[in-house]
Amino acid sequence: MRDTSFEQDPSASANPPLPVGPPLLDAQGMYVSLGGLPILRDVSLQVHAGEAVAILGGNGSGKSTTIRAVLGLIPFQEGTVKLFGTELANFDQWDRVGYVPQHSTLNVSNATVREIVSSGRLSHHKMFQFLNREDRKHVNHALELVELTDRARWPFSTLSGGQKQRALIARALASEPELLIMDEPLAGVDLHSQDGLARLLGGLRSDGLGLAVVLHEQGPLAGVLDRWVTLCDGRIVADDGQGATDCLPASMPSSALGLQDLISGGRR
Repeated sequence: MRDTSFEQDPSASANPPLPVGPPLLDAQGMYVSLGGLPILRDVSLQVHAGEAVAILGGNGSGKSTTIRAVLGLIPFQEGTVKLFGTELANFDQWDRVGYVPQHSTLNVSNATVREIVSSGRLSHHKMFQFLNREDRKHVNHALELVELTDRARWPFSTLSGGQKQRALIARALASEPELLIMDEPLAGVDLHSQDGLARLLGGLRSDGLGLAVVLHEQGPLAGVLDRWVTLCDGRIVADDGQGATDCLPASMPSSALGLQDLISGGRR
C-alpha cells in the first residue's frame, strides 16, 4: 500500500474510471428478519477494487444491518453474499477484509492506541501467537497513515471522536485489507477531521482499496464516492441519485418464502 498522507492533495479524490473485474463484495437479494420483524428486503450491493460505494439512509433504514449481514455478523434468511468470489459461509480469508465500526460502540478502558491498532494484525496469526517485527512494521505504517504516531501510547478512551475514528481505521488498515467496510465513520467527528478522513479515504481508494461506507448523507465524502444506494425501511429506494431524506412505506412483492411483511403491509 502506498504511503498515503492523512493530509494529502484533495485531487487524489477525483473519481477513477469505472471498475473492471469481479467484485470484491457481491451481495444479491438479501432479506433479513430479526426477532420476527423484517429488517432488509431484497437488498443488493456490489463493491469493486478501487471503488467507493456508500449505503445511505436515515436512522432505522437498515444501513448497519446491511454491512453486518455481508460480514456474517447477523444471519440473512434469503439471498446470497460472496466475498472475493467465495460464498460467505465458506469464506475464511478475513485478513483481506477490514471492518471499522462506529467508535461509540467500542467499550475499552485501559487499551492504548497502539494496542487497539495492533489488534488488527490478529487475523494473520494463530491463537496466542505474539506479534512479530513484520506486524510492528504494519502497525507503525497504519499509525503514520492516519497521523496518530504521536498518540500511540495514549489511552484510546482519552482521544477525541475524530482521533478514535482514525485509530479504528488504522486498526483495519494494519491487516492490509483489500476491502474496507465502515459503519458511519463521520459520526461524532468534527468538520475538520471529516475533511481529513475524506482525503485519507480518497487516497486509499486511488491505491485500489475497495470501500463500502455507511453514511447518513454524502457530506465531505461526496468527492470520494463512485456510487451509492439509498435505503429506506429496509429496501433500496435509489441507486443512482443523491439519496432520499425521507420515504414512506410501500407494498413490496413477496419473497421466495412468501413471508408477511409486517412493516410495509406487503410481503417480506
